[in-house]
Amino acid sequence: MNAPRPKHAELTQFAVVDDVLQVGGIALTRLAERIGHTPFYAYDRASLTARVALLREHLPPEIHLHYAMKANPMPAVVQHMASLVDGIDIASGGELRVALDTPMDPGLISFAGPGKSDADLSCAVAAGVVLNMESEAEMERLALVGKRLGITPKVAIRVNPDFELKSSGMKMGGGPKQFGVDAERVPEMLARLGQLELAFQGFHIYSGSQNLKAASLQDAHEKTFALAIRLAQHAPSPVLTLNIGGGFGIPYFPGEERLDLAAVGVNLKRLLPDVQRALPGARIDIELGRYLVAEAGVYVSRVIERKVSRGQVYLVTDGGLHHHLAASGNFGQVIRKNYPVVVGNRVRGGERETASVVGPLCTPLDLLADQMDLARADVGDLVVVLQSGAYGLSASPGGFLSHPAALEALV
Repeated sequence: MNAPRPKHAELTQFAVVDDVLQVGGIALTRLAERIGHTPFYAYDRASLTARVALLREHLPPEIHLHYAMKANPMPAVVQHMASLVDGIDIASGGELRVALDTPMDPGLISFAGPGKSDADLSCAVAAGVVLNMESEAEMERLALVGKRLGITPKVAIRVNPDFELKSSGMKMGGGPKQFGVDAERVPEMLARLGQLELAFQGFHIYSGSQNLKAASLQDAHEKTFALAIRLAQHAPSPVLTLNIGGGFGIPYFPGEERLDLAAVGVNLKRLLPDVQRALPGARIDIELGRYLVAEAGVYVSRVIERKVSRGQVYLVTDGGLHHHLAASGNFGQVIRKNYPVVVGNRVRGGERETASVVGPLCTPLDLLADQMDLARADVGDLVVVLQSGAYGLSASPGGFLSHPAALEALV
């Protein structure tokens, strides 16, 4: 008999059968046995596929969907996403190697990020991926790399726009930034680009991330298109690609409402005719990471001790911030909030309690849940952090205090 799902909206991503969370159609208790030890991350393949389908349903068909693999670079996840999306966006030489192992055409892989090494540039040029140049100096270095290799590099300019994505969790544009070239300097850079042996592709304009407000995204899209059209007047050749970034957010905390994806799609459909007239033949890309994978993932640790200190219950687990820094509140949160957490093998539970979930590290920062309403858990039970498919294991200090690494599985 199916147990009622908890009120936390994010739990609707997974079924609960006989009070046990199901991931990839497998009971969590069985999945833990299959993987072999805790802690682990598990990513639901069907959920990833469904999220891409949802985007295809609401975004105009002219929009090309790219996966920003920095959100989750697990090779099996990247392979799966490569079969669903239209391109992959990478941010390091290591990510480049993973992306090149997929069937994705290298010409549909783009490489962004400041501080690319000469080795990164050489590998990328040799592979034939598009390099989103972050500075004039990087452009000059790329021209030298291309000359040395006898290959004309494919390049786009990452633009630091003169606006920001309002209400975004992390602002990537507007004001002084280490990312991209200030919009007012781009015309001069384009003039120089035309003198070099570089194959100009277009622009990458990314203004912010983790945004739940459709109006903010609509405003950013309008300004992004206007900026691209203005800059294209200075380009040495027609714009072939325009990456308008991402920024689509997902709810993590109680009270947050889901992004109105339909409204974003309607606005893009309204804007596209003017863009297509101004930039004929340009491919419009949207680059999404968190929105594609975050809700498909869980982080699972096992209770190794119940502890009561001055009336407060602590569930001490074998997982912690060394595997999931974001859930501990130490990855971008100003005021710490709890991620959605459940006891995965007794989601509702016959008895409830207020408990904190902590890991085995010798620091008070190792906190996965602070005084949450949970089913009463015992030693051996499985604690699950939901919304964990993005910026989890790869964004955490895995070497801290030398505890064992977490495993990952795509199911």
